[in-house]
Amino acid sequence: MGKLYYGNAIEPVEMPDRTLAHVKTLITTKLRRSESFSLSWDRMVDGEVQRSGIWLQSSIPLRFELSAEAATKLDMAYLQQLAQAANSSAGVIIDLCEAPIETEAQTIPRISELGRAA
Repeated sequence: MGKLYYGNAIEPVEMPDRTLAHVKTLITTKLRRSESFSLSWDRMVDGEVQRSGIWLQSSIPLRFELSAEAATKLDMAYLQQLAQAANSSAGVIIDLCEAPIETEAQTIPRISELGRAA
């Protein structure tokens, strides 16, 4: 599992390495352009879906931990979906509860339908 540390939070946001590699690329690209956006994720907590989210902007400290291999196998179609979602009013919503999407013999979690709305 990859880890995203944001701001002063002690607990990291955890998601599969491959998903985090894509999210890292999106965040890096957006923040390099001084573009802020919302990142949310759904996960199961005690049998219920819980949504958490953060507002990403360049003035807040950010750190990633993920496998080097995951960062080398990026799916351009998934990156484009993430970028479209980041430009929407809903922002990026990663559903860590649903079955992952099969792509290039790898799996990545789905982007929520709401996160795709432009």
